[in-house]
Amino acid sequence: MPWLVTGGAGYIGGHVLLAMREAGLAAVVIDDLSTGDIGRLPPDTPIVVASVLDAEAMRGVLHDHSVDGVIHLAAKKSVEASVEDPLLYYRENLVGTLTVLSSMAQAGVRRLVLSSSAAVYGTPATDSVDEDAPTRPESPYGRTKLVSEWMVHDAARALGFSCLSLRYFNVTGCADPRLGDNEGSNLFPQVLRALVSGDRPVLFGDDYPTRDGSCLRDYIHVQDLAEAHVAAARLVTETRCDETVNIGCGTGHTVREVLAAMAETTGFDTTPRVLPRRPGDPAGVVATVERAERLLHWTARFGLDDMVSSAWSAMNHDSPANEELDGRALESGVERRAL
Repeated sequence: MPWLVTGGAGYIGGHVLLAMREAGLAAVVIDDLSTGDIGRLPPDTPIVVASVLDAEAMRGVLHDHSVDGVIHLAAKKSVEASVEDPLLYYRENLVGTLTVLSSMAQAGVRRLVLSSSAAVYGTPATDSVDEDAPTRPESPYGRTKLVSEWMVHDAARALGFSCLSLRYFNVTGCADPRLGDNEGSNLFPQVLRALVSGDRPVLFGDDYPTRDGSCLRDYIHVQDLAEAHVAAARLVTETRCDETVNIGCGTGHTVREVLAAMAETTGFDTTPRVLPRRPGDPAGVVATVERAERLLHWTARFGLDDMVSSAWSAMNHDSPANEELDGRALESGVERRAL
């Protein structure tokens, strides 16, 4: 029986589907394509084009495809945008998670892997944080992820769900250029797009209490992240669990160090234009990864140079283009729902 991947047409979703296929796990996707791209899906992967806020569509796909478990990726993810429009983020992320959980409960599906975020920690007391560190999110985005975790854990206790919440650190890189690079406001695509456009990259804040004044982050290659989802799906299938796990490298790099690595790979001058700090950005967050190693038997394999070179390759590859859905045959697995 397949797993349902919500938001499976996204950058992370496409990589998760690729890793699942390589591991022999079948999948079906629900995605409203507001930011996703149908070109990221393997040709024979069924997709229901609908929002996870659509309870009827959610119940339908769980029932019609006899779904075995859910990997819930669908969400809005920009810290900056969440500060500007918090109500949108509360609706999309929290109501979305509630609809997924309610639909699962009604369909009798009890296995779940939740996409969460290191944003739940806010600015920790120490650079390195384990899963038991205090959670003090500093943005609406981070708060929606923390509350989503609470919802999942409450469902585990009350309804017998077997679940894992994966707290992603800063996801970047690319395993296959055809899947495209990380979109939106993330550091790597922002810098690389500036460079190819002839612009200087932007550094938001150079007065943080870090080794060079720029933000310190734990960057994780998207291929490593995708493989962690496969391990998580297997764990919640093999045993009933209710855990939260950091998914990172366990090593931090500052923005200036990332810029230096990009200069080495691309040959461009990456001297930044310094702007004030952005609201909601903590100074430094680096994962402690022992729990992931113990529970998932997983550890990150790729370093910063791998992430930069793969992101640069993706930038120089034609990104996938959305096909016109009405022109794609029904037997290819596309089902349209009202959005």
